[in-house]
Amino acid sequence: MSAGKGRDGCDTEPVSSDGTNPPGAGAPQRKPPGEAVAEARVRVPTRGNRRLEALLDAVNSDPQVGAWWYMAQITSERLGMSDHSWVHVQIVLNVALRLLRLLVKEGVEPAMVTDHGMRERDAEVVVAAGAMFHDVGLSIHRADHENYSLFLAERKLRELLADIYDEPERTVVLSEALHTIIGHRRRGAPYTLEGGVVRVADALDMAQGRSRIPVEAGRVGIHALSAAAVDEVEISAGEERPIRIDIRLNNSAGIFQVDDLLATKIRGTPLEPHVEVVAEVEGETEKRLLTSFRLPEGEG
Repeated sequence: MSAGKGRDGCDTEPVSSDGTNPPGAGAPQRKPPGEAVAEARVRVPTRGNRRLEALLDAVNSDPQVGAWWYMAQITSERLGMSDHSWVHVQIVLNVALRLLRLLVKEGVEPAMVTDHGMRERDAEVVVAAGAMFHDVGLSIHRADHENYSLFLAERKLRELLADIYDEPERTVVLSEALHTIIGHRRRGAPYTLEGGVVRVADALDMAQGRSRIPVEAGRVGIHALSAAAVDEVEISAGEERPIRIDIRLNNSAGIFQVDDLLATKIRGTPLEPHVEVVAEVEGETEKRLLTSFRLPEGEG
């Protein structure tokens, strides 16, 4: 994930993707859970949001949350899936807050403001909570993991938010965060801007090196090939819409990744009217059937 500087002046540099290696020949000896969990800390620019800072501190200090991230990665490796460790969480967290801040800067109000009369900074807490807990259900099973994430996150987030919000605001924040978690599944249909942000941020963890485990393991279906075709993803302020997402591909197979996965996550959400996606195929090593792909279609 990369981008230099956005129109709001904030950095959009990629988060380092130094997650655990897939199992197999040449893989280093696995660290025991205690050591692996101790390394699992997520960071994001908080911009003075004290409630967001408090939530991050609480999460990073909680070994159970780290253990869920650890087990989510173990499940992913067992199934030959792409990385779902704390590194994925870190990327989704940073991307989600980047998207939300671009929207707020352009006057788009999140549900925490329009529906509850709270502040944009409370929306950041909701988005961060959803991003950090959206995949903890993978620690149990891949199938229906979003539902498992809900019942794990409900108790833990209520505990983590106890010193940050009083009731009834605590339950409002918790409920909206849970909505973002269930909304990230394929047919999640989130009702809120915050839900759309987390859903799209999850799909945007697709840059080079992030989705190649299936290819390296010898799996060459369209999902694996299209994932390997994504070189770079850049998020910036758009000219006509608050958000522009530029995706650079090394092969037109990557269009499947953009249309079937990312576009599916965008369409029908409150985020859809505010984002444009441009995917460009670079290089001259293949017969070119398509050089550019845009969402929404027909623009540009």
